[in-house]
Amino acid sequence: MIRGRPGVALGSMGVSEFRVDLRSDTVTRPTQAMRRAMAEAEVGDDLYGEDPTVSRLEALYAEMVGKEAGLFVPSGVMANQIAIRTHTRPGSFVVAGRSQHVVVFEYGGSARNAGVQFMTVDDSSGSFGSAEVQEARSALGYYEAPLSLVCVENTHMPSGGRVWSLEALAEIRRAAGDLPVHMDGARLFNAQVASGVPAADIAAVADSVMSCVSKGLCAPVGSILAGSREFIQRARYERGVLGGQMRQVGILAAAGLVALQTMVDRLAEDHERARVLAEAVNERFPGSMGERQTPETNIVAFDHPDVDALTRTLAAAGVIANPIGNRRMRLVTHHDLTDDQVEYAAKVIRGLDEA
Repeated sequence: MIRGRPGVALGSMGVSEFRVDLRSDTVTRPTQAMRRAMAEAEVGDDLYGEDPTVSRLEALYAEMVGKEAGLFVPSGVMANQIAIRTHTRPGSFVVAGRSQHVVVFEYGGSARNAGVQFMTVDDSSGSFGSAEVQEARSALGYYEAPLSLVCVENTHMPSGGRVWSLEALAEIRRAAGDLPVHMDGARLFNAQVASGVPAADIAAVADSVMSCVSKGLCAPVGSILAGSREFIQRARYERGVLGGQMRQVGILAAAGLVALQTMVDRLAEDHERARVLAEAVNERFPGSMGERQTPETNIVAFDHPDVDALTRTLAAAGVIANPIGNRRMRLVTHHDLTDDQVEYAAKVIRGLDEA
């Protein structure tokens, strides 16, 4: 469920038996291979660094994103919050897009957990440029509080899962200068599959990066944060401060290993299914998706004047989705959908009454 929005109460709305869940790729369930791996996982006490399965997962992710070390944590929100706490100091500014997850969907956690303020910039196109970072840096002379971090989100969920280009990321790296850059790569592997660029190359501009194994990759729980060995050593301490220390958690890490080893390439199927939904949205609500009418990854985001009414109407037809803003709707494809379900949802969207 999108945080800050009421969920869809299926039992009270006369929902069709043909249920299509487009709320998020977080609703995916672990595969049978994951369940077997979890049942057979070799475990130890992770607090003492003794869980071999966790260690393998952290090392694999770090290698895939081109970093020295990794840290397994319960959620993407915690991974972002740990990164911000590790990179910054209280009272400083963090540059980020105004619709990024760390700004809008993390419960104001950065203010509470790290004591930082956001200097937000326009990211409505899915990214922002060096000019915005340079402007934020030039404003330092007018404020007592310094800048301490730049955050980017790739893929950029609110704009419809858009992928940052390597050129745009390089611009941000140059503009950041000596400031660290953190990449919220919750769906980083969607970006890899869509662009054909390895995750390590995408994350090369960032001092730290995190990805979720519990979204399109289908693991039941977890995200991994990566960076230098020194950064991860400090991040491990911050994980403890936030209550994220875990014990025999190799049972969950085992599913994450299967996710990274077997589920990345199949994300292309989700992207193709998102294009089917986008065609229906473009037919029914022309112009609502903006200039880019074809999604790059697995998210279809579009504007609608009454998202709550639209949510109820879709649910009554057996298609559940959630708004991400007062006038913004999101449909997300994932592993647990079939082609027939996606075609059905597209048919429902095309047949929506004028209202």
